[in-house]
Amino acid sequence: MDRLQSMRVFSKVVEQGSFARAAQALDMSNTVVTRNVADLEAHLGTRLLNRTTRKLSLTETGKQYLERVRQILADIDDADAVASSSARKASGTLRIYCHPGFGQYQLARLLPLYAATVPDVVLDVSLADHSVDIVEEGFDVGIYMGLQKFDSSLIARRLATSNVVLCASPEYIARRGEPLTPVDVSSHDCLNFAFEQLRHSWPVKWENKQVDVPITARVVSNNISVLRQAAIAGMGIMVRSSLTLEDDLSSGRLVQLLKGHHLGQMSLSLVYPSRRLLSYKVRSFVDFMTAQFPRPESDPWLAHV
Repeated sequence: MDRLQSMRVFSKVVEQGSFARAAQALDMSNTVVTRNVADLEAHLGTRLLNRTTRKLSLTETGKQYLERVRQILADIDDADAVASSSARKASGTLRIYCHPGFGQYQLARLLPLYAATVPDVVLDVSLADHSVDIVEEGFDVGIYMGLQKFDSSLIARRLATSNVVLCASPEYIARRGEPLTPVDVSSHDCLNFAFEQLRHSWPVKWENKQVDVPITARVVSNNISVLRQAAIAGMGIMVRSSLTLEDDLSSGRLVQLLKGHHLGQMSLSLVYPSRRLLSYKVRSFVDFMTAQFPRPESDPWLAHV
């Protein structure tokens, strides 16, 4: 059995949702596709797919295996791309879409470092809160946060995980005291995003469970800059993604509250089209960004403040 080939076939079957469509996409017969998956399951000694006459579904083991398989295949394709492009030069315009939270607070400081390595690349960067179809709108690469959606056919690499935490200014803490438990937040002034699901309570992770803490909003806004200035001015407690908070924490303008507790996590993903015939400018940016975040499951912004 060619295990690598069987892994590719298995991944394609899941992507296409059927053996027949996978066979067509891979230019193989249905028999060969079916045999590859069956051989892989026999080798592993477990079932990866549940098969019915109407649909296919992944087993729990299949879900875990697929995640690893996709990463393995991605790494192999990356290695091939690096080898084939090592003698080439990145040039042209690189169109980047980015979520504003990451774009303003992190990408802006990384771009000069990247630009120094590719002097012939022009950077065209667009920031937008809404989800963008990077293929339809002509972007080469996209950086998405949290619940933003993107086409599942695109290649997605997680860069990092950002914790959503509570913070306030030293002046506010001196005046009102520091909450020691999530429940204590209910007696404080809160600076709230204009999201319906956060209007009356904040879902704080506490002792391996979620506690919906009732809040009283002093300021409500859909703009992070408005809430940030209110927090720095000592008006109350604010919810912030860690990737937007680094400078304010290190400078002492704000203090993280309830360390060890958070209101959830947001993944940061780098998204781009198929690796096949990937341009050198895109390859260089992908390699640069993944090198900046060597531990994609961790939050790098709270580790050193």
